[in-house]
Amino acid sequence: MTARKIWIAGLATTGMIAFLLLAGAPRVAANNQPSGPSADVKIDNFSFGPQTLTVSVGTTVVWTNRDDIPHTVVSTDGVFKSKVRDTDEKFSYTFTKAGTYPYFCSVHPKMTGKIVVQ
Repeated sequence: MTARKIWIAGLATTGMIAFLLLAGAPRVAANNQPSGPSADVKIDNFSFGPQTLTVSVGTTVVWTNRDDIPHTVVSTDGVFKSKVRDTDEKFSYTFTKAGTYPYFCSVHPKMTGKIVVQ
């Protein structure tokens, strides 16, 4: 086998590997907006506002950190948990079951809130 044929075979193998990796890559939607009803909670001045929010089943709640320091949104019963959110970063969760969902900031545990889903 000539050097040229070896080079072409190597190039074809590299292309096939790249194709297989990309073919299995997850598709990411350009529009990251909730498809159903949504409601907003603002994180500001070490508090969640509103502190208690009542929504319907199927609603996506979007928390936005408007504070100058990082916060989290963590369900007390383990239903949802955000990563640390910096200023202007968001976290969302869609509520699919009726119930009451208390939550807090794991960085500042005195910050609490509650989502009531009907």
